[in-house]
Amino acid sequence: MSSNSLMDDGVRERIISDPEALLDDHDIMRALVAANEASMGQNIVDLRGIAMERLEARLDRLEDTHRNVIAAAYENLAGTNQVHRAVLRLLDAVKFEEFLAGLGGEVADILRVDAMVLVLESPAGGDSALSGLGGVLHVAEAGFIDRYVSPGRASAFRSVVLRQVTPEPGSPGATLYGDKAVHVRSEACIRLDFGAGRQAGLLAMGSEDPHQFTPQQGTDLLGFFGGVFERAMRRWLS
Repeated sequence: MSSNSLMDDGVRERIISDPEALLDDHDIMRALVAANEASMGQNIVDLRGIAMERLEARLDRLEDTHRNVIAAAYENLAGTNQVHRAVLRLLDAVKFEEFLAGLGGEVADILRVDAMVLVLESPAGGDSALSGLGGVLHVAEAGFIDRYVSPGRASAFRSVVLRQVTPEPGSPGATLYGDKAVHVRSEACIRLDFGAGRQAGLLAMGSEDPHQFTPQQGTDLLGFFGGVFERAMRRWLS
């Protein structure tokens, strides 16, 4: 069987030898479908062409979903690695002063936050002996944490709260973050339980990025970090 073709022989032979390469090229297939529709005229409805367009649109949506799932998986893996590195750095400390210095230094850098504050409640408030340690440690009166995390409402207890904030001068947030408060735009608040007979604690992480901590994000990794932090703190408080 012979045929007269205007196509270059080399291109024709390549298509015949590997037709799948042609089928996998979306631009070529669109051009062929368009040429086929043009040859049929305007009075003929090509149901197969319509079906192909719908399948192609569906395939594009599936590819977008696939890319989003992969991106989310990589982001979650990166977050897990960050938390694991931060936990190992916490466990390196052999003195409480070193523990606090690492929290506000390397641990904050690993977690990519701009401010890190450990809040401990005390009946004596700011007069507690712990206040002398300064730096990352903030000693507050009993009840401060509940008022800070859930101001003006009795909401369901959540161990981790993520939110966007803009600390105003004189506000509790400004008190916590000090000179860094003017730059904080989002924060993670991790409630800490140091055991029976001990006052509550809070780990506050502030970020200049307003989208780093938002209520829509998952809290599992930060909850895990908070659990490890509680156990490390119990060693120093015993």
